[in-house]
Amino acid sequence: MDDYTGGVSETMAKKAAEKRSGNDFSVSRPTMSDLRGRQSVRATFRLSAGCINAISVVATHLGIKQKTLFDHLAEDTRSLDNLARNLRDLKLSPENRIQKTYVISRRTLASLEEAARSHNAPRDALVEVSVRRLLPLIARERQKHRKRKALLEDIRSHFRQGQRLLKKVEAELGVEDPLSVRLAGVINTYASACSFMEGYIEKGNAIEAFDPRQMEIQPEPGDTA
Repeated sequence: MDDYTGGVSETMAKKAAEKRSGNDFSVSRPTMSDLRGRQSVRATFRLSAGCINAISVVATHLGIKQKTLFDHLAEDTRSLDNLARNLRDLKLSPENRIQKTYVISRRTLASLEEAARSHNAPRDALVEVSVRRLLPLIARERQKHRKRKALLEDIRSHFRQGQRLLKKVEAELGVEDPLSVRLAGVINTYASACSFMEGYIEKGNAIEAFDPRQMEIQPEPGDTA
């Protein structure tokens, strides 16, 4: 699982680097089939609250669209096929499942439907187990988020020290002194950075409430598939 999630992050980082480089010589010409595969379509699934939450959490922390996340989960068709094989003839319990519509690529939808159809597996369950492969990534992000929150307190303390120092410099030299002006600029930038960090951490607080047990796949009573 760790290898998979690491691969997802590395692949996305590589693509982002290629995009920044602007090297047109390394970009192959897309075919009509490629372009059709990238077209956006709406797909509705019935998923657990935990799965829906996991998709949102990972997309937020990686700073990507949910559509991109679905693309990465489905691009390894061999792994998708293996997951579907393990779900053969499974009948999902309809309880505690939420209907959710996502915008995904036509190719991703086709891959999910092909794998599910080939092994008579529920498409919704295939999405669930695909997302479950991101649980190690979520666990690592939860740990990092807790560290961010602790470090933010140190950052705030350091910022307050800077504010006190600015008041001292302005009191002794005057607010128009070059040292005061430069230091005021630094403190203003620091204030903006602190505001960004506080907002980032606030947005990420949902990861602490995430409970992976909400992603347990419940078959219909009596189903032994």
